[in-house]
Amino acid sequence: MESSKNLPIFVTQPFLPPLDEFIPYLQQIWASKKLTNSGPFHQQLEAALCGLFGVKHISLFSNGTVGLVTALQSLRITGEVITTPYSFVATSHALLWNGIKPVFVDVAPGSLNLNPAKIEAAITPRTTAILPVHCYGQPCDVNSIQKIADNYNLKVIYDAAHAFGVQDEGGSVVRHGDLSVLSFHATKVFNTFEGGAIVCPDMKTKERIDHLKNFGFVDEATVVAPGINGKMSEVNAAFGLLQLKYIDDVFAKRQVIDTAYRAQLANVKGIHLLQGTGEKVANHAYFPIFVQPQYPLSRDELYQKLKDHGIHARRYFYPLISDFPMYRELASAQHGNLPVAAEAAARVLCLPIYPTLEHNDVQRIIDLVAGISR
Repeated sequence: MESSKNLPIFVTQPFLPPLDEFIPYLQQIWASKKLTNSGPFHQQLEAALCGLFGVKHISLFSNGTVGLVTALQSLRITGEVITTPYSFVATSHALLWNGIKPVFVDVAPGSLNLNPAKIEAAITPRTTAILPVHCYGQPCDVNSIQKIADNYNLKVIYDAAHAFGVQDEGGSVVRHGDLSVLSFHATKVFNTFEGGAIVCPDMKTKERIDHLKNFGFVDEATVVAPGINGKMSEVNAAFGLLQLKYIDDVFAKRQVIDTAYRAQLANVKGIHLLQGTGEKVANHAYFPIFVQPQYPLSRDELYQKLKDHGIHARRYFYPLISDFPMYRELASAQHGNLPVAAEAAARVLCLPIYPTLEHNDVQRIIDLVAGISR
């Protein structure tokens, strides 16, 4: 058998249950000839996720980005929306797709989530909503954000792409805000190959979202909105149901890797680690380190050093969203307004973390990072 030292190691790899366990699901799909349009597996997965999160209503999507676009449409968001520059580009792209102007606000140093202390200064008469991200699966300061939203009559839509399974003291973090949007992309803790979902506060909202993701159809002769095709297929839903059977094991194995990294990298000179932000249950979706000036190598030099050893870490998130051409001319995109986010983007490096990452490979990564500083 080929040594793991000869195989490339990436930041994440999708968890794949045994193929023979997936075959019966496919056989049922073939027998039913129901491939999409809210079939039985689609409905089962919605119900299972509602139970897991302790919420009443979820609408599944083909991917998280279409979920974000639709969430904004469903709440009729217009004008300006306050959001973070430190995220994946889908967060703000969803705003542009809806003709909405993103207004970037800096992140908090401890969490790299949207900093509530910076939000009020960015609110204008055109502001209609706040779009925070639970970065790396760490919960935002939801109470402070909601207080600001209530004071200014703003909607709150959470990009919860990283937050599957994360809980605070009151339960799943996806219950917060007017809507929460999840991603089930292959790189996520829980995946359906491609997929996503919107957590809805009530049946009326879910019905509107369900119409919007199906071209606006209410029935075969009635279209009530200019909807999109955002439905999840039966194959994706079936894979999600199978994944859920293993999710506790997935969380446990990620925690073991997180613990090993923290134990051996916490005291490495020039390497800074994020601490938890109050989550009762973490999902260990990512393991970012921040390479400081005291470290012998720059962030990019360490990135290349790891790559030379077959370890493909990721500078996630770099560049900032606000640095991309479609955003950089915005007044709110200037680095002078975003010092914490800019510093994090210049220093971040996410190390590999996924359930099938072998212990000896975890140790090899640790030895490389720590050994350079000795």
